[in-house]
Amino acid sequence: MIYRELLEEGKRTLKEAGITDAAIDAGILFEHVTGLGRGALIVRGEEEASERETDTYSLLLEKRSARVPVQHITGRADFMGLEFYVDRNVLIPRLDTEFLVEEMMREVGDGSSVLDVCTGSGCILISLMRYKNDVDGTGTDISEAALEIARKNESLVFNTRTEKSSEGCGLHNSIKWIRSDMFEAVTGEFDYIVSNPPYIRTDVIDNLMSEVRDHDPMQALDGGADGLRFYRIIAEEAGAHLKRGGKLFLEIGYDQGEDVTGLLERQGFRDIKILKDYSGNGRVVICSKT
Repeated sequence: MIYRELLEEGKRTLKEAGITDAAIDAGILFEHVTGLGRGALIVRGEEEASERETDTYSLLLEKRSARVPVQHITGRADFMGLEFYVDRNVLIPRLDTEFLVEEMMREVGDGSSVLDVCTGSGCILISLMRYKNDVDGTGTDISEAALEIARKNESLVFNTRTEKSSEGCGLHNSIKWIRSDMFEAVTGEFDYIVSNPPYIRTDVIDNLMSEVRDHDPMQALDGGADGLRFYRIIAEEAGAHLKRGGKLFLEIGYDQGEDVTGLLERQGFRDIKILKDYSGNGRVVICSKT
C-alpha cells in the first residue's frame, strides 16, 4: 500500500471508531510511524509503505480506537511550542494550562523564584524557565513516578545545565524536584507559586471521556467531593511560602472561580483576579500575599 492510501485508511479507521479528531490523530500516528510529515507526504505519497510500517500503523490505530490517548501511544505531548514526554503517570498537558503559563509569562521576571506545586510532567515550570532567564525553579509532586518524568522532560527541553540560545531560550538553572504532599517538604519563600491541582469532583469522574477517566492518573484528577480539596490546602499554606508581595497562580475548573476566591479571601490574599480563557470560562486565579 502506498503512503497516501495508508494515511487515508487510518483516517477512515479512526472515524469509524468514533474518534472525534480522527484525521488529526491518524496524521500524528502516521508521522510517528513513517517519519513523514505533511510536506514530505506530498513528495513521497505514491511510494510503497514497508510491511513494518503498515503493521505498526495498524497496531497503533487499534490502540487509538480503544481510546488510548494519542499522546500515550507516541509518548509525546506538545505544550507551549515544546515537546514533553508523557505516560500514564502524569496528566497530559492541555490547552487550558497553556493559558495559565501565558498569563504567568506576563508577570514573572528574569531571576525570579518559582514554586510549582503538583508539577506532574513539569510542563508548567519547564516551559516558564524555557522562555525566561535565570529563573530559580522548584517543582513538587506526591508521585515519585511523576517526578521522574519531570526530570526526564527537563533533560529533553534543556540539553545542558545552563544554556543561552539564539532561539529565545533563557538561562537555565537546574530545577529542584521534591517529593512532597503539597507543601509538606517545602522550605523557604518564593516570588511566585503556581499550581494546577486536581480539581474534578469525585462524582463527576465516572462521566469523563474514556481517554481521561481510564488513562490519566486518578490522583491528578480527583479534587474531592466538591473539587476544592487541594485549593483549601493551597489557600491555607501557600502564604507561608510566598515572599511579601509575591503572587499565586492557580488553574481552576470553569465553575470554581467564586469558591476559590472565597477560600483565598478568608486566608488574607488580596487583589484576587479571575481570568477567562479563550472560551470565555474562568480558568486562572491570580492573587497576592498581603
